[in-house]
Amino acid sequence: MGIIFPLFGIFTSFLLIYYLSSLNRSNAFLALFFLCCNLVVLVYYGLHYTQNLFWEGICFVHFLPLSYLLGPFLFFYVKTLVTDQRKLEKFDFIHLIPAAFIAINCLPFTTLPFEQKAKIAHEIINITERYTLDFQFVSFEFILVSRSLHLLAYCLFSLIYFTVHSQRTKTKFGQLSTNHGILKRWIYLLCAIQFVISSNSVLHMLTVVGIYFDFQSDAYTQIFTSKQHYFAVAGGGFFLQNLFLFLFPKILYGNISFIPDKVRGNLIRDLKYSLPKKRNFVETNLEFKEEIAIYLLSLPFTKKEFSIAQMSFDLKIPERTLSLYFNTSLGLSFSEWRKKIRIDYAIVMIDSGDSKKITIEAISSNAGFASRSKFIDAFKEQMGITPSAYIKSLEK
Repeated sequence: MGIIFPLFGIFTSFLLIYYLSSLNRSNAFLALFFLCCNLVVLVYYGLHYTQNLFWEGICFVHFLPLSYLLGPFLFFYVKTLVTDQRKLEKFDFIHLIPAAFIAINCLPFTTLPFEQKAKIAHEIINITERYTLDFQFVSFEFILVSRSLHLLAYCLFSLIYFTVHSQRTKTKFGQLSTNHGILKRWIYLLCAIQFVISSNSVLHMLTVVGIYFDFQSDAYTQIFTSKQHYFAVAGGGFFLQNLFLFLFPKILYGNISFIPDKVRGNLIRDLKYSLPKKRNFVETNLEFKEEIAIYLLSLPFTKKEFSIAQMSFDLKIPERTLSLYFNTSLGLSFSEWRKKIRIDYAIVMIDSGDSKKITIEAISSNAGFASRSKFIDAFKEQMGITPSAYIKSLEK
């Protein structure tokens, strides 16, 4: 029965990825966080409950770097949620260094033949229970204890980050979002669950590797050396975490923002924070042309990262519905449509005389193209001549 907990969590993770990654980028990190949490529980179950050499060989050590991704993914989720940033900065990838370090550190074991790894894993888990292996830089015992301390630190860091940005948002806009109370309860609940799980894990691992406290009692030792107790707390905690997500529908469906409503226009707010619309094919043909025309007035396609996922998020229309509209009604894929409207916009800029003031490269960038060469190729494909030749024809 214990395996139901992580499997349900993995299902929840893929549910988040399927429905939310295109509507709210921060929830993509939430999905990754949930996936890693439940994989950790599944690995523990495979090690201690299957009594199978194959699963013991697969689960032992190989998945240790996952434990060092829990904290970063939790922080990335909080950061992208409260700052409305859709992409990580280069500096953010520093948070992934511990996971990479552990992966490198474990190479002497992970590169052994599988049969040998399975034998070592079975002996340690079921016979000796002495967690000593030859690693490169740090010991196995250090990893078992530090991974939970690592998550504890990120829980605290994420809460501080959320609190600081709440104060900054209130200072900047004079108020907090109407969603702030929901977000606060969700973030605090999420971090509290991780705090309980990781604290229990630290005490469990300390007793497993033979580190005891002066105040320990027989009851303390019996509880925190018990695999059943550890799995009940970790598995049950992650199961409750998955379950609680369904009690926060605004988080689940991604239609929530940290920024106060008053800084957004009424039209955009209504489009952005209503649930995705269910429409049939006839309604699509009748309504989309007008809605997209209004949407394009804000020139979203001039941003290099403009995608069908972004358009789906802004209009609150499922990607599949948009894709169907482009393919059936316009006879174009989204990429072809995006390229066409960018070229049309570039032609408007050229016709208005911008080509006399700025370079072709600047025009391509202002139209949303990633490079000058891609702009020239797309322009020639649509107009039959290069941008330079088009500009010269206007001069003549």
